[in-house]
Amino acid sequence: MEKYELTEETIMINGNLKLYRIKALKDFSNVKAGDLGGYVESENNLSQEGDCWIYDKAKVYDSAEVYGSARVSDSAIVSGSAWVFENARVFGSADVSGSADIYGDAKVYGDARVFDSAWVFGSAKVFGSAKVFGSTRVYGSTELSK
Repeated sequence: MEKYELTEETIMINGNLKLYRIKALKDFSNVKAGDLGGYVESENNLSQEGDCWIYDKAKVYDSAEVYGSARVSDSAIVSGSAWVFENARVFGSADVSGSADIYGDAKVYGDARVFDSAWVFGSAKVFGSAKVFGSTRVYGSTELSK
């Protein structure tokens, strides 16, 4: 059984991109059947397996993927070909894009931006107005803020 479906509730972003609100079809993690989640462009953006979820008004689109036990919430955005997986969290007004990867127990939050080919992993935290880009790697127990 699939864990969520796309609803008929949509929003338009970037002028012409339609995103669909998700709705849980079964209980898992802290999500209950019937709970509404955030927005995706297609089912390719959120895995039907694992405990991953997109909450609140968060948006995941383009070829970006959320899987494993990852969570994207608040008004965060994950786009491009970015991946958020394992136990990673992206929340607040954070923006993850390009080919960025967020994984492990990493957290990206506040107004932080992670883009290009940057990776944030391990127990690293990127927050505040920090920007991580290029082929930068932030890992271990590093905390990066601006």
